[in-house]
Amino acid sequence: MKAYKADDTQPRKLSGEENPVPAAEEPKTAPPTKKTSRRKSILTGILGFILLIALGGFGGYSSGIKARVNAENANLARDLSQQFSFALVDIQFGRYENARIRLEYIIQKDPNFPGAQEKLTEVLVLSNIPTPTPAPTATATPDFSGAENAYARAQELIRAQDWTGALTALDTIRKLDPNYKAAQVDGMYYFALRNKGHDLITKEGNLEGGIYFLTLAERFGPLDNTAIGLRDGARAYLTGASFWELDWEQAASYFEQVAAGWPAMWDGTMNANQRYVIASLRYAEELFNASEFCAAYDVYSKAAGAGQLDEASLTRQNQAYANCYPATEVPPEATSEVPVETPSPGP
Repeated sequence: MKAYKADDTQPRKLSGEENPVPAAEEPKTAPPTKKTSRRKSILTGILGFILLIALGGFGGYSSGIKARVNAENANLARDLSQQFSFALVDIQFGRYENARIRLEYIIQKDPNFPGAQEKLTEVLVLSNIPTPTPAPTATATPDFSGAENAYARAQELIRAQDWTGALTALDTIRKLDPNYKAAQVDGMYYFALRNKGHDLITKEGNLEGGIYFLTLAERFGPLDNTAIGLRDGARAYLTGASFWELDWEQAASYFEQVAAGWPAMWDGTMNANQRYVIASLRYAEELFNASEFCAAYDVYSKAAGAGQLDEASLTRQNQAYANCYPATEVPPEATSEVPVETPSPGP
């Protein structure tokens, strides 16, 4: 049996393992530049698309906000005009506290509302005047003859269309005997107040006064459609005037409504049709300066239908048309050349 040395029991390295050959390194490959570039372009396109959507949404949101604000301003102006009319009625009947509350509300909402501050000053002065307490007197027998004379006088004044005189005579009847022919007197009050309000608006250009008397007439009976339309037109005129030089778009919108029904309605300065043309031209100029040429051209065209444009406005209208409807180049017609047979020389 072969004897083993001590180191024979230890593992030995193979002769081929004493200097192992290192594994061959794998060749490095170039980065996929084409794929990376393509991914970047796709990512850029997606981001650009998202940005366009965001900008479009923001533009629509801004447009919606502007439309809502304009509607709120129009509703507020209509409400303030109505409150001012009610305040005038309160002043007429001595309800100064109610008038003061209405006028302070108007001034709080619109400090520049026409006539509100002056009327508030008037109310404050009137409310501080002490009302004398009349001494008790014995009840006198109603003077029917005086009431009858005043009644006959009121009838004559109404036939003469002297509305102010008729109202004075009717007031005399009520002072002499509040119950004298009450129904007939109420009807005469309605007729005189209604026609006085109508004349103030249509003949004198006193829109606020006309609204006031028509509102008084409404206390004695419902207004007819003509009076209602006239009062609404006067209110729209005053509302449009409140936007004058502040918001030409709103001013043009209101005076367009008034000019459609009452083009000759005026306030002592200009009639509704003139104001509509001027407001439209100013609004169109704003659109033109903002490079909104199509909208500007439309407004100029509508204004031209209501009045004559000045030279500068006419020039801008033509420029707006040229920018909104640019001329397109007409391609030249293709001409086909007909071959001409050249005669060959004879033999």
